[in-house]
Amino acid sequence: MVKIPLTTLRNGYAIPQVGLGLWQVTDESQFNMAFRAAVKAGYRHFDTAQIYGNEHMLGNAWSTSGLKRNELFITTKISVTNFGAKRSLMSFKKSLKNLKTDYVDLLLLHFPVSIVRKKTWLAIEETVTSGQARSIGVSNYTIRHLEELKQYANIIPAVNQVELHVFLQQPELLAYCHINNIVVEAYSPLAHAKDMNETVISRVAKKHQKTYAQIMLRWCIQNNCVVIPKSVQPHRIIENMSLFDFTLDESDMRQLQLLNRDLRTCWNPTRVP
Repeated sequence: MVKIPLTTLRNGYAIPQVGLGLWQVTDESQFNMAFRAAVKAGYRHFDTAQIYGNEHMLGNAWSTSGLKRNELFITTKISVTNFGAKRSLMSFKKSLKNLKTDYVDLLLLHFPVSIVRKKTWLAIEETVTSGQARSIGVSNYTIRHLEELKQYANIIPAVNQVELHVFLQQPELLAYCHINNIVVEAYSPLAHAKDMNETVISRVAKKHQKTYAQIMLRWCIQNNCVVIPKSVQPHRIIENMSLFDFTLDESDMRQLQLLNRDLRTCWNPTRVP
């Protein structure tokens, strides 16, 4: 079993640097198979969301696994349909019930929804005070959204979870978050397999005797990101966390840097006011 390194958040809590993304996993038998394979391999970080429709599956899976709650790092996200002061907190109570826990390790706002994102952020700050969320953060926020949040927030986000991979490197956002002590969490770090034939990545993979996907994930790790690749295949789940027995050298990183082409495979928040 691999021991995954931890990254310390601004409030002193630690997040495992690799987690299992649970987006689109809606079949419970498939979910349970993936969860068991992940736990056996060493995963302790699980990333869900209200909109994924599987919070209850994660609650059932972990509570019957034999693991103690404090051995896990659980993230969920407030759906855009649940933004607003009262609605967000009410929906979060339901999330806790589904997850079979009285707290989450990380609670995120899923998208920078115009008009209501301020009141929603101020509302979820209450979950930190109450102990129902150890850390809070955002997802899909740009520098502009983070700068705006600074003007009213009592708690600065611990995490900004964004689409990030070798084809969408977002260097300005990465630098901003690192300077402001906000951990960047890379979702879709394999770019939804949109380009798995890039010769540079293939060449680097051959050099290190690693897979194509492992090179993409290791690039994220060496940019000081947390990664949450999604898979339901046990062998892929194991492969996606076997990232800490090799290092990309300066030449590798320079070559991979040239692959950036702003390829977005998910939501694009750049035009959200």
